Amino acid sequence: MSDPTIAERHDTIDLSLRYLGLGHPTEVDADDQGRIKLDALATALDQVPEGAPIIVCLQAGNVHSGAFDSFEPAIELARRRGAWVHVDGAFGLWAAASPSLAPLAAGLSGADSWATDAHKTLNVPYDCGIAIVADPRAMRSTFGVHTDYLISDETGVGDPSEKVPELSRRARGVPVWAALRSLGRAGVVDLVDRLVRNARSIAEGLNAIEGAEVLNDVVYTQVCVAFESDERTREVTQRIIADGATWMSGSRWRGRDIVRVSVSNWTTDDDDVRLSIEAVQRAAAR
Repeated sequence: MSDPTIAERHDTIDLSLRYLGLGHPTEVDADDQGRIKLDALATALDQVPEGAPIIVCLQAGNVHSGAFDSFEPAIELARRRGAWVHVDGAFGLWAAASPSLAPLAAGLSGADSWATDAHKTLNVPYDCGIAIVADPRAMRSTFGVHTDYLISDETGVGDPSEKVPELSRRARGVPVWAALRSLGRAGVVDLVDRLVRNARSIAEGLNAIEGAEVLNDVVYTQVCVAFESDERTREVTQRIIADGATWMSGSRWRGRDIVRVSVSNWTTDDDDVRLSIEAVQRAAAR
């Protein structure tokens, strides 16, 4: 079993490495919120043979705690070894849009690539992931393909075949564009800020329930709550799901079973927050 102080990355990191045939990642120790420890990162980088290629994966929004890595010093350490820095920002990357939350994302612009999910925050359909690469040459040299029978771009806008591995795909960008066009910058900021406020209100309400303990610092949209024992937490989780008033999934974080709350629905309002807290209260009633 993995050490709970280390295994704080999302499983898609391992999946991507398997796709590429690169094997298991080098795990770097994390703190009690899932943030990468800078001294552990420095040690791990020092152990890589000189000249070997390195990819450092950082997080904008831990999947359980919502925590953000310290991007500026972590990226500086990676740069000293010539590493490529990727930021997994499935939901947390959107914090950069909000002036009040931007400090969480400070320094992440210094990375080489970023990934986020539009379906989590913008509430567009699934299959609308976004990958961003700072150097267009790196993207083109990886994905670019040109054949005589495909029409190439002559407008200077950019050839879609140079940006993704698929040659045939639906226009995933249309619903993302539509959501951004509808919301505008101010609307995105309001949406993100509202999701975070709701998460903090839920955490406050859950902490007041007898036997419940919020385990993470609620800096973004994630809340992890546990009860007196793993068995009790699993029991409460099952009752919440059976109740049907709200959806909170069970998970496991830092060696404990938890009820995991991820606030991402744009329609969630104060009444929904209250109803969610009441649902947990009912589930926790002995």
